[in-house]
Amino acid sequence: MLTRRETPADVSAARAVIAAAFAGPDTPDPVEATLLDALRACEGWLPELSYVAIDNGGERDEVVGHVVCTRGHIDGVPALGLGPIGVRPDAQGLGTGLALMHAVLGAADALGEPLVALLGSPAYYGRFGFRPGTDLGILPPDPAWGPYFQVRTLTTYAPNLRGTFKYAKPFEDI
Repeated sequence: MLTRRETPADVSAARAVIAAAFAGPDTPDPVEATLLDALRACEGWLPELSYVAIDNGGERDEVVGHVVCTRGHIDGVPALGLGPIGVRPDAQGLGTGLALMHAVLGAADALGEPLVALLGSPAYYGRFGFRPGTDLGILPPDPAWGPYFQVRTLTTYAPNLRGTFKYAKPFEDI
């Protein structure tokens, strides 16, 4: 497996991965896939932080995972929001999500971003250094998110960065 920045040729495969990762019997086109479409069209889209995982062990390289960070803000100060992230069902449990997380966090840090925020499982994302945003004085857009709203600080983070996090506009529409 290899992780790399998404190219224009990967867009439809990346969407298909997100759709497959979140599809259910009653949701063949899950909200995460339509969110990804909307994020691609918004001003918060950061192509340098859209990564794919490629299974290069077969006859042809196939996109099996995707992650993206988009521009968010903490009371007007630029920060990043992570998501959606997804792995094709047949590639889950093989370290694909782990590789994508390390790739996108490393890229965000190299770009000088202060932090990455997300909504997700503390048990899963804690292994990447995420912790409740409230521990750092960074509040979720919705207080009901509680400990599921998490933040991972990066090298340029300054402790005086506090306030309410706001995701890219398409997140408000879901």
